[in-house]
Amino acid sequence: MLNYVIRRSFYSLWVIAGVLILTFVLFNMSAGDPAAAVLGKNALPEEIERFRETLGGDLPLFYGKYCRSEAFPSYRGKPVQTVTLKRNFPRKNITLQVKYRNDDGRYIDVPDEADTFTLQAAAENPIVRVETFRRQNSPWNSQLTKSFREVIWFKPEFPFVTFFNFGNTLLTQEKISTVLRRGMGPSLSLMLPVFAGEIIFGIIFALIAAACAGQLTDRMITLASIVSMSVSYLAAIIFGQWILGYQLELFPVWGYDGAANYGLPILIGILCGCGSNIRFFRTVFLDELRKEYLRTAAAKGCSAVQLYGRHLLRNSLIQIITRISAGLPFLFTGSLLLESFFGIPGLGFSGIEALNTSDLQLLKALVFLSALLFVIMNLLADLAYAWADPRIKLE
Repeated sequence: MLNYVIRRSFYSLWVIAGVLILTFVLFNMSAGDPAAAVLGKNALPEEIERFRETLGGDLPLFYGKYCRSEAFPSYRGKPVQTVTLKRNFPRKNITLQVKYRNDDGRYIDVPDEADTFTLQAAAENPIVRVETFRRQNSPWNSQLTKSFREVIWFKPEFPFVTFFNFGNTLLTQEKISTVLRRGMGPSLSLMLPVFAGEIIFGIIFALIAAACAGQLTDRMITLASIVSMSVSYLAAIIFGQWILGYQLELFPVWGYDGAANYGLPILIGILCGCGSNIRFFRTVFLDELRKEYLRTAAAKGCSAVQLYGRHLLRNSLIQIITRISAGLPFLFTGSLLLESFFGIPGLGFSGIEALNTSDLQLLKALVFLSALLFVIMNLLADLAYAWADPRIKLE
């Protein structure tokens, strides 16, 4: 088993690397420049430069010697022979990329002491675009390598290795690791009872439906599970708050003051999530009931408790473990809708706030955390399969 764990952990590293590349494509290549969204249109060039440098957004995507800069204004306009640029703020190692009409352009270095810089071109080959860059020492210092350094980074000083260093949030400049630790507690407090209730009630009602297959009880349970699956989560939250919160005043509908604030979201979470579990487990139990060993056990006079509790459940553990492992990562990342509508400051609530404020760093951390949890839970599920069924060999 130890060899299997080591081998699977090695494979998981490649999966995590693939997730990093996908998140890099989503948040670095596709999302564009967050400076305009966060700082606004009236931000000073030096503020934009500092903001991009903090995020690493000025770096080349994969490889390159030049970083974006706002030390000089860019020029994009009609073709001209002369362009004079005035420096926005002091910065060394500045280079201008000049694009002419009839060629691909060239890089022209700007003296560090120059406050203005004039570019000249021939009449038959005028200037069409000028962009400002800053020269860096290592061409490997890119946005891609920075994404990997956020996950693991080796340093010459103690502690020598750091993990999951996603930096600070864009608006509050709070450490993202602090935000994750603070939000994980409320998310677990909400999602643990929801998840446990979905699994326990799903198994109980699925057992009853399987034992009464084809009868009225089975049809009623199946109908209730279909209704639970069909009702929108959002509609259940709104009507639950209106009826149970405002009209009957049974539960508070907002806040994180104590256990009473969890009553209504836990109830809604179980009611909305239990239906799919009932349908899934009912199908699993009915398939298992058709097997010969259960017929033999019933013919030998096994009681209902032994038949369903000992034989049926034990031999359905593989499917139960699969279902549990698929939902375990959401215990840590929370529920976006429940937390945002009930004011519970978990990771789901933080994700909604990051989405509204274009906080790409926090969103990237949440996406990577979810992917990492899925990889870990899949490994634990494979180990649990061998525990549940000794016939399974970990190879």
